[in-house]
Amino acid sequence: MAEVKVPTLGESIVEATIGQWLKNEGDAVESGETIVELETDKVNVEVIAEESGVLTSIAKQAGDTVAIGDTIAVIQPGSAPAASTSAAPAPVAEAPKPEAPKAAAPSTTAGSVPAKAPVPPVASGVRATPSVRRAALEQGVDLTQVQSGRVELAHLQAAQQVAKPSPAAAQPAAQVASTERPDEERVRMSRRRITIAKRLVEAQHTAAMLTTFNEVDMSAVMDVRKRRKDAFKDKHGVGLGFMSFFTKAVVGALKQFPRLNAEIQGDDMIIKHHYDIGIAVATEGGLVVPVVRGADRLTFADIEREIASLAARARDNKLGVEDLQGGTFTITNGGTFGSLMSTPILNAPQVGILGMHGIQQRPVAVNGQVEIRPMMYIALSYDHRIVDGSEAVRFLVAVKQMIEDPESLLIEG
Repeated sequence: MAEVKVPTLGESIVEATIGQWLKNEGDAVESGETIVELETDKVNVEVIAEESGVLTSIAKQAGDTVAIGDTIAVIQPGSAPAASTSAAPAPVAEAPKPEAPKAAAPSTTAGSVPAKAPVPPVASGVRATPSVRRAALEQGVDLTQVQSGRVELAHLQAAQQVAKPSPAAAQPAAQVASTERPDEERVRMSRRRITIAKRLVEAQHTAAMLTTFNEVDMSAVMDVRKRRKDAFKDKHGVGLGFMSFFTKAVVGALKQFPRLNAEIQGDDMIIKHHYDIGIAVATEGGLVVPVVRGADRLTFADIEREIASLAARARDNKLGVEDLQGGTFTITNGGTFGSLMSTPILNAPQVGILGMHGIQQRPVAVNGQVEIRPMMYIALSYDHRIVDGSEAVRFLVAVKQMIEDPESLLIEG
């Protein structure tokens, strides 16, 4: 017999929720086969069978919360047919049948008098006369819940008073029931969604969060992409998107303003001189932020390949916990969904996050003339506890200048 236990889930993750059982009780399983998916606050984890056999018992159902090391199922060595034949004799336990005539005999002789109804059995440890047992059956009182030892009629009356809800207590339930509508649906939040909610509220409660805005003329970047995208795709096998430009610009700006690449620990600032940039990705289960590590050492093609790989794994629930840890700064692109302007929330313990938005053709003044240019609003949310306002504004200006002059990315980024 092999117990299936909750594996180690990753740093700082101590519990999970049973997501979906891929096998049912009685199913045959092979060693190395995935039998259940666990949902954590960061990623989904597949639990595999460590040996072949039959899944004879499932201890935790979908939606149950489990901790590391908990036994959630049992696998019995053997094959499914053997398990089913060995289980077959169990129902043949027709020992209760001899008792059926005993229970029926009093009722047939007693006719229709309720007082002579069969005496219900009672659990061991509880002593009660036949009349008390009949009364308990009629009144719907579970004798095992009354007390251990000898049970009297007075105990039944007391139990009924406790079980009977008072009008005041029943009122809230009636009010709740009255608010339910047939055209509404109650859906339990996933563990990831609950954790996202907690972290976002915590970030707003613990950080002195502020947001500054600017706008970027995307003409130069769009021109580069138009001229180079085909050759870039042929050479590197990946498209040239906006994210590599913004990642390079963010790295260049972080080098100029290092306190935006930091975190607070107690009374200390931990200023980081490595550039692991989180890229927010929307998935069905909620927003996740996989990390592009060492972005300062990567080429445009490296960044595009890494972002594409992380995004694909995020949407397929294939990210590992290590893919989500250790980011120093985050970029989120609401523009892919049509957002024109928003205030991104910090991804704690980071102290800075850049929000990109949709590109719109807008009239702008260029050298004293009004021209129509592709413009994007960008937003920087930052922790005012260690980042001054002037510092944040200059950081955003630096990003703007590098995007509007893409050649500078080769130097600054």
